Amino acid sequence: MRVFKVKAFGKWARKQGLGDKELNGAIQEISDGLFDANLGGNVFKKRIAIKGQGKRGSTRTLIAFKIKDRAFFMYGFDKGARSNIDRDEEKALKILSKTLLNWSDKELSKRIDDGELVEIMEVNDGR
Repeated sequence: MRVFKVKAFGKWARKQGLGDKELNGAIQEISDGLFDANLGGNVFKKRIAIKGQGKRGSTRTLIAFKIKDRAFFMYGFDKGARSNIDRDEEKALKILSKTLLNWSDKELSKRIDDGELVEIMEVNDGR
């Protein structure tokens, strides 16, 4: 399974102290059915603990996820900053999810080369 983060998410994750190890752990958990919400349109909400704070003081991430295929970290927010996304944001993320999950390998390579996406190490979901 290939895992990516969009450019803006990558910047946000660095500021939060979320590394690729934590992100891959979140993808493993989603693969195992452990997520906070399935928003539809292949968009999943997943809490990720920040080192030393646990999941209660965690960040929220929104991920485009297609099992055994690809995952894209699209958006993240701190629990203290807001409680959730609004309907317009949800609609936009579903559109983005559909776009990301339908990109060909050639398109993905182009987006990586252009710096729009960063691929993190591949996740073996054990299935």
